[in-house]
Amino acid sequence: MYVRLLGTAAGGGYPQWNCHCSNCQSVRAGNRVTEERSQTCVAFSADAARWYLIGASPDVRIQLESFAPLRASDAVRGCAIEAVLLASADLDHVLGLFLLREGCRLHVHATTDVRRSVCDGLRLDAVLGRYCGLEWHEPPAYRGQLHRRDGQPSGLLYQAFPVPGRPPRYREGVADAGAGDCVGYRIEDPRTGGRLAVVPAAAALPPSVMGRLRDCDAVLLDGTFWSEDELIVAGAGETPARLMGHLPIGGTDGSLEQIARLPVSRKILIHINNTNPILVSGSPECNEVGRHGVEIGRDGLELEL
Repeated sequence: MYVRLLGTAAGGGYPQWNCHCSNCQSVRAGNRVTEERSQTCVAFSADAARWYLIGASPDVRIQLESFAPLRASDAVRGCAIEAVLLASADLDHVLGLFLLREGCRLHVHATTDVRRSVCDGLRLDAVLGRYCGLEWHEPPAYRGQLHRRDGQPSGLLYQAFPVPGRPPRYREGVADAGAGDCVGYRIEDPRTGGRLAVVPAAAALPPSVMGRLRDCDAVLLDGTFWSEDELIVAGAGETPARLMGHLPIGGTDGSLEQIARLPVSRKILIHINNTNPILVSGSPECNEVGRHGVEIGRDGLELEL
């Protein structure tokens, strides 16, 4: 299985267009201890020819341009994307679907809760129905075949599992929270035995989630905030991390202490907010992540499992 991190930043990217925090100012100044990141999107494939995306970020156009295998096609208009798997209905995870409207019919894998959010809240089905059209797939709760657009097996198995989270902000007060609002994905390659877990957002890591990660070869995990009050301290917001659906990395009850104990070869943080100090190489927080055997994701990072 081939994996490519197309983007590793949280909503807004890095630097965020309207943010003047020290991190964003540093990357704009060309400081080499930090680097730009586009909004989180993960590509994976069994054969390096037919690709699947987890999430379709608002930066999807530049992400496709940055990775030639995704643009491969024998036709004048075409690409190598077989389907998009949605882990949530958050805007930074789904807005790229609108940008893919010029292509062929989109195959989208999403839980009932996520599908309801993007259709009722964003009218995704109505809009794209006037362009490329949509074909929906409910991801299995247990290992099942991941198919290509033509219905043939992809060579990979996949499943979705519930993760503590919350509905997107545009659905707050409109729809009740559901178990399918936020999910992680496990992807397995029976040929190599490689196993990947992707959890772009998580408000907590209960045993039900940790058990899904324990036997994987690589885990891509929510690294949005370092601390609970990060946005407040930076003057960039007023909402604590957990209320936004993100477990902080640091602290005795943070994600770092928990995932460090996992017997997983590659543990990589993704969906990193622009205010997060781990973005600065050599910072105490960045060094702390490294001491725990955890990596900080970067755009363009590739894995082979």
